[in-house]
Amino acid sequence: MILKKFIGDKTFYKKVLMLVVPIMVQNGITNFVNMLDNIMVGRIGTEQMSGVAIVNQLIFVFNLCIFGATAGIGIFTAQYYGKQDHEGIRETMRLKLLSGTAVTAIAIIVFIFFGDGLIQAYLHEGSTTGDLQLAFDQAKGYLKVMLFGLIPFMISQVYAGTLRETEKPMLPMAAGISAVFVNITLNYLLIFGKFGCPKLGVQGAAIATVASRVVECLIVVVFTHAQTSKNPFAKGLYRRIFVPVSVAKNILPKALPLLVNETLWATGMALLTRCYSMRGLAVVAASNICSTIINLFLVAIMAFGDSIAIIVGGHLGAGRIEEARDSDRKLIAFSFAVSCVLGLIMGLTSSLFPKIYNTTDEVRSFAAAFIICYAFYLPMNSLISSCYFTLRSGGKTIITFLFDSVYMLCVCVSFTYILAKYTNVPIVAVYAGSLAIEVFKAILGVILVHKGTWINNLVGTPKLSAEKKSCDNN
Repeated sequence: MILKKFIGDKTFYKKVLMLVVPIMVQNGITNFVNMLDNIMVGRIGTEQMSGVAIVNQLIFVFNLCIFGATAGIGIFTAQYYGKQDHEGIRETMRLKLLSGTAVTAIAIIVFIFFGDGLIQAYLHEGSTTGDLQLAFDQAKGYLKVMLFGLIPFMISQVYAGTLRETEKPMLPMAAGISAVFVNITLNYLLIFGKFGCPKLGVQGAAIATVASRVVECLIVVVFTHAQTSKNPFAKGLYRRIFVPVSVAKNILPKALPLLVNETLWATGMALLTRCYSMRGLAVVAASNICSTIINLFLVAIMAFGDSIAIIVGGHLGAGRIEEARDSDRKLIAFSFAVSCVLGLIMGLTSSLFPKIYNTTDEVRSFAAAFIICYAFYLPMNSLISSCYFTLRSGGKTIITFLFDSVYMLCVCVSFTYILAKYTNVPIVAVYAGSLAIEVFKAILGVILVHKGTWINNLVGTPKLSAEKKSCDNN
């Protein structure tokens, strides 16, 4: 009888999979291409791979800032969709564009003026592997090109996020698949100089990534506006760009904490990588290899998180409180079960993936050990992620901020820094410890979700939109 509380019927899982699978396919293909990109660069050498890894860690902070700027507002998008209020969706999308533009402008300025210093912060002596100056030069050249991809990435995320929040994930998936083929093709041509193309190495990889982001952006924007019958929020979207003060006052107090949270959490992840880098360039390279395969396995976990935000947020916006609670419980259980299977697969294949890279035995050994550590952590990661998205779906962004980024910076980063800097604990044990200490976060998340503090309707009483009323009257 207890199990029935955590297991849904066929209709429930069909709805979940219709959301989860397209998101998994898009993100999975994107991460698979990133993995191929990483492997191709890794075939050149350890310094090139490490330089790209450092820049990608910095770009990762920007990516999550964009996620925070759009996802916080997306809480309202999902609830407006549950309410069938298309004008409300338009307002949230306009606010996403304004927020994303501001974040992108700041990021470009930071990378231009402080990029060299940020790269240098990751380069330390401490292992037998690598030329630090060569790694710096490779990273610097890679970053210059990657800056051109920030704007199309931001626009794609605004449109793709809104489409997912309105339960239309197929177009972002198609755009992602198209971008993948562009990336793979240009990677092969430009990294290695095939078919008469210049051999550009890491800069070729950057050009391929930027081109793929432009293609993805064009597809998702053009087709969204070409299909306004399916996407009514796109009608008149650019009739004006500014958002009424009353709307901004309602949304921003909930959305800004999530932006700050994602920024600080991403910064915390970057600081964790820097803590590991204190043990030498071999650890940077190994961490990059590990992160590449981890991101592929995390696709499912993040897709379930998105589905929690969309399904539970829609129920809350429509005033279906008990359905929200029931769906959330079953989604968390489903995600946890899937993560256990994925963790087992990751652990069993941990020694295979590092062998693909043209690097040293020291790097491969570290990478395999890191992957095993993360395989044990994956189910706990699923639980933490599900709790995070549950709290976020009801607009509890202050609690989310404390639960997520404050814990990351105050506990995880501090703990890892002390171990890496002031002890002789082996780096694999340091890595395992930085994951294991999140067990307290998982316990806290379960308690908060069980208490129901996240249950909150942010958009008022459900009502028919103007478009819906018109159809009913006819």
